[in-house]
Amino acid sequence: MEYNHIAQAEKYFAEGMNCAQAVLAAFSDVTVFDKETSMRLASSFGGGMGRMREVCGTCSAMFMVAGLLYGYGTGSDDTEKKAHYARIQQLAAEFKAEHDTIICRELLKGLSVTSTPEPDKRTEQYYKVRPCIRFVHTAAEILDRYLAEHPVPCREDAACTE
Repeated sequence: MEYNHIAQAEKYFAEGMNCAQAVLAAFSDVTVFDKETSMRLASSFGGGMGRMREVCGTCSAMFMVAGLLYGYGTGSDDTEKKAHYARIQQLAAEFKAEHDTIICRELLKGLSVTSTPEPDKRTEQYYKVRPCIRFVHTAAEILDRYLAEHPVPCREDAACTE
């Protein structure tokens, strides 16, 4: 099965979702979270976690999707944990290879950004200057590629791709 969630994630971001919401909601078809649940879960991670400019929200959402689809749960052993942490590090490395960092403030270096809780107004100028849609694109592209290369095992609580 072919996956392409990039256009949906970009559309969601352009409609005003934060970066994390855009990525997580775009993958609702495979996470089995509806759009509203995805938006609520990811709402805390925009702007590098509540606009603190820490880990980019697109990466946080990418890691959430990976956890929902491939993560470990109760009773997991160290082998499962190690494999999942390696997966997250691989996804982060792919994002870093494209953008040099996964840290929001570093991704936005050179722009006038703040860490106040007040969200920036989504104006035409915002979208012209802000590179965030590129990060949304990259995270969705990395996840699409990962899903294509690693079919999701069938479970009761998630969609499967095998």
